[in-house]
Amino acid sequence: MAWQGAGGYPGQGQPPPPGFYPEGSFAGGYPGGAPYPQQGGFPGAGGGYPGAGYPAGGGFPGAAPYPQQPGAGGGFFGAQGGGFVPKPPGYDMGGNNYNSTGYGGEDGGNMQNFDFTDKSIRLGFIRKVYGILFVQLTVTLAFISLFTFHTGTKLFVARNPSLWWISLAVMFVCLITMACCGDVRRKAPMNFVFLGLFTVAESFMLGCATIQFRANEVMLAIGICTVVTLGLTIFAFQTKIDFTMMGGVLFAATLILMVFGIVLMFWKGQIATLIYASFGALLFSIYIVYDTQMMMGGSHKYSISPEEYIFAALNLYLDIVNLFLYILTIIGATRD
Repeated sequence: MAWQGAGGYPGQGQPPPPGFYPEGSFAGGYPGGAPYPQQGGFPGAGGGYPGAGYPAGGGFPGAAPYPQQPGAGGGFFGAQGGGFVPKPPGYDMGGNNYNSTGYGGEDGGNMQNFDFTDKSIRLGFIRKVYGILFVQLTVTLAFISLFTFHTGTKLFVARNPSLWWISLAVMFVCLITMACCGDVRRKAPMNFVFLGLFTVAESFMLGCATIQFRANEVMLAIGICTVVTLGLTIFAFQTKIDFTMMGGVLFAATLILMVFGIVLMFWKGQIATLIYASFGALLFSIYIVYDTQMMMGGSHKYSISPEEYIFAALNLYLDIVNLFLYILTIIGATRD
């Protein structure tokens, strides 16, 4: 045959099957020359390659296989043969386990256990926040009661107005530090120290503010604020309306309230004061719902990380304090 003496291609142990090349072609071969590279795909000549692919003993010597593509034959993570690659364990993108709480994806194990753990963390976080808030409000109520019913304290504060400015400075330093420094508000006991200093300074300032009001007006404001806060908290837990998406609107409303307050410093009036205080009370009532839902997490779009329990308690405390001040302002304006 014409193949005899030519030696075939190097590395082939047997002649190619019939129909591979017509008989008599390249009878002498190409002595000393490099073989032609294997062409990809099926050749246009008749016969073509066998349906089973390349011959078992054929191929060029030393040729490296093409790299395995993801999802192709050979598998991934020990997959055999072709087919799709099994997804790695613990990354189920169909769920909503990757949220803004900062705990999503930390547990690469069973998703059912992760959901239960996340719920337990959130409930513990809520209890901790309300526990801290209760202590803050208790301290503030004690200061307000002392300044309202104790005449000696009123006289002492009246003779030492510099104490109010000192409290203002301490309050701002603690507030800015906790708002801007994440390590301060997350790491105990430093976070409790700053929160305690802030609460005492804010309570002292609130006590000074209540001196100009009668005792029955202060108690009425405290009662109204308590009822409104409890009602809004229950509403925040029960409603299906997501208030966490209103951050931009609330921020704009806060800026408007600040500008309104600056204008009232130069243009005072009973009606303007009532409008200003009513708008402020409404705004911080919405803030209570907003911050409560941010603390709750769950199905809401945005939420606070369970590590931020100091920040969550601080937000709710400021909401309640501002609501109390605006209610007290409304009572004082209607009295005048």
